[in-house]
Amino acid sequence: MIIVRSPLRISLGGGGTDLPSYSSRFEGFLVAAAIDKYVYVTVHRNFTDDFILKYSKLERVASVAEIQHPIIREAIQMAGVTQPNLEISSMADIPAGTGLGSSGSFTTALLKALYVGQRQPLQPRELAEQACHLEIDRLGEPIGKQDQYIAAFGGITAFTFRRDGSVEAVPVKLADTTLHQLEDNLLLFFTGYSRSASAILKDQNDRSKQDDAAMLDNLHFTKQLGMLSLEALKKGDLREFARLMDVHWQRKRARSDGMSNDRIDEWYALAMRSGALGGKLIGAGGGGFLMFYAEDKVQLRQAMAAQGLKEVRFKFDFEGTKVLVS
Repeated sequence: MIIVRSPLRISLGGGGTDLPSYSSRFEGFLVAAAIDKYVYVTVHRNFTDDFILKYSKLERVASVAEIQHPIIREAIQMAGVTQPNLEISSMADIPAGTGLGSSGSFTTALLKALYVGQRQPLQPRELAEQACHLEIDRLGEPIGKQDQYIAAFGGITAFTFRRDGSVEAVPVKLADTTLHQLEDNLLLFFTGYSRSASAILKDQNDRSKQDDAAMLDNLHFTKQLGMLSLEALKKGDLREFARLMDVHWQRKRARSDGMSNDRIDEWYALAMRSGALGGKLIGAGGGGFLMFYAEDKVQLRQAMAAQGLKEVRFKFDFEGTKVLVS
């Protein structure tokens, strides 16, 4: 049996500029962090002549072509698995559709497990590229490369998405005090809304390709915010980082009508009155998790709990996609 885990992620600045519709023309830049909430994938051989797949559904099919789950189907083909006596199952600490990059984490974990089973271990960069190729090129998803890369690499990492499709990944080295304060003062609250990111990302993708001036200006500014956020982190100026989070959220809300809703706006305003110095909705928007930076965490936690929002506490993950059992 092979067991692989892959971390989920939070974006710390510049999110959205990794979509190829933008980065292939202007270059994208963002800072992301892997967290200790994971997607787990197990793969093992069984004594049947079919594929048994366990995720939110159960599939039992005789051939790869019959597999309904698109990522599993494409991953098996890419890894060159030919024998159908295979059982694959997955589970996650956080539900899908909550803005923490679960699809990219699932893809990297699955590919890692399948390639290990074929005795072809992948290094982080190769794993990330394979996952991007699967989701973007083979399946045509209107997504960027952030999720696959941060899942594969782990840590707090600055990514530059080059025009030629290559990705530069640079670990962000923070002072110990800054790292501990950042980890301690970032709080995640689940809004209760789960959603597919595809519709919002498709809108951004289409408008970028159509040279929509408002969208491109928004993304140019967002990229600059990512760079400024990185500098604030390196300097240990976490209050400035928090302020930039708020600016980022206001610009992000303007990117699409589906980015927020009245309830999310109310919760955000309440948080800013209750000790938060800055915050934003994680992921493409429309639901998932609100993330805030707060020094007065007690007041913020009480305010969010009174609204029925559940907090998910986390630490950073510095291992990336990892084989637990092989």
